[in-house]
Amino acid sequence: MNTNFSEYIKAFEKTLKSAFHDREDINKFSSQRGLPPLAMREVMSTNPLSVAIPENYGGRGVKVKECLGILASSAYESLPLSLTFGINIGLFLEPVAKYANEIVKKDIFQRFLNKQNMGGLMITEPEYGSGALNMQTSYTEENDKFHIKGTKHWQGLTGLADYWLITSRQQNSDGRLGRDIDFFICDVTQKNQKVVVEEYYDNLGLYMIPYGKNKLDLQIPKNFKLEPETTGIKMMLDILHRSRMQFPGMGLGFVKRMMDEALDQCKNRIVAGKSLISYDQVQFQISKIQSAFTICSAFCSRSSEKSGIENNLANDGIEANSVKTIVTDLMQEAAQTLVQLSGAKGYRLSHIGGRGIVDSRPFQIFEGANEMLYTQISEMVIKIMKRKKAFNLFQFLKDFDLTSKASEYLKKQTDFSLNTELPQRKLVDLGRAISRVVSAGLVIDLGEKGFRKDLIDNCLDSLQQDISNMIFSYHNNTKINSIPDYQDGSSWLEFS
Repeated sequence: MNTNFSEYIKAFEKTLKSAFHDREDINKFSSQRGLPPLAMREVMSTNPLSVAIPENYGGRGVKVKECLGILASSAYESLPLSLTFGINIGLFLEPVAKYANEIVKKDIFQRFLNKQNMGGLMITEPEYGSGALNMQTSYTEENDKFHIKGTKHWQGLTGLADYWLITSRQQNSDGRLGRDIDFFICDVTQKNQKVVVEEYYDNLGLYMIPYGKNKLDLQIPKNFKLEPETTGIKMMLDILHRSRMQFPGMGLGFVKRMMDEALDQCKNRIVAGKSLISYDQVQFQISKIQSAFTICSAFCSRSSEKSGIENNLANDGIEANSVKTIVTDLMQEAAQTLVQLSGAKGYRLSHIGGRGIVDSRPFQIFEGANEMLYTQISEMVIKIMKRKKAFNLFQFLKDFDLTSKASEYLKKQTDFSLNTELPQRKLVDLGRAISRVVSAGLVIDLGEKGFRKDLIDNCLDSLQQDISNMIFSYHNNTKINSIPDYQDGSSWLEFS
């Protein structure tokens, strides 16, 4: 595994193009359920998951830059393929490399390298989506094994993965479940570790990835329990924050594809005697996709420096949530824009834009719905402010590492005192704005490293506009509530 990474990624991209050798094939693959075996066999022959395996086990060394490179190249060709790799890298291989018992690592990594095995993560339960701390999957200790019972659902690679990381709470002698969360490695090829798929879901997008409901009644050897540095909850936060900070890899490849397709469409489509690209509104729409490309690039650069397994990210919630929410919002916006620019032909499952809308939409929901994560950003910021007894938003941004460089650029919009008792809708508005200030700071960092200046300048102007709109929404005190019993007096037919 000593190949120079630039050579390795070029060879990988060549294999991707060979496996999905023309758009007709990739469009056909992407509108059918399941992973196309021949294409996957060809792609996996390059051992793309070796980037997430330590060198002493035969891998490339778990370098974040390489992991993000694989995700970006994959997403350019196929977002479901990239997510498949993202699940394996961020939600299985990296946690195993960091937290698994040394005794069990060798066999796991060898099977990934030599037999193209795959692994996923089981947290979500039918009754507890984002409320992971309330999960009911339980375990008891029995001799030299842990007995795990429960039901999980919406796991990517359902019925396909060879390994699972499974979260569970210990059942005490009185039948109650402990507060902490533990992780176990399940090897479905072993006796008494078979995960029973009760149902496959008809997921709206991401057709290549199977999702479903999984019944667990497992006997897991004691060596296959992950070993947290402190608590299981802190370990879960470290794992999820690291995974969220790898979303920019998938986002970058996907947004770049949307950008390239949009530019190709607008340069070649003639309307009223001139190309689409010459229209001012079209210029604006494409500039927004290019801004998304620049933001994803900045996040990739930052994640490469920050999110390695040698660092504990449990306390980096503001950054991790900002990265995940913004990248996934930008992916969806880029797909919507491409479809708009493509006209009627974009509104097809066989079109990269139309498919991109449904494939990118769940990214705003899984690993924490974006509204929930924006709320958490605001709550974390307010908590810091209360501790410091200082409530001016500009002053907070100026003193906060991630936003200090961007704060002066945005002083006009952010120089006001926060009300710390906010309804959730205002917490969401505030979280949206703060996360984009985080983005601006990282875009400035990328510009200082030499990234193309016109892209940086356009991106910062775009972010400033977005932040102004979000701060305006935050200050708008219109109180609008739902009306549950709306039926009486609401039929227009009675008044016409």
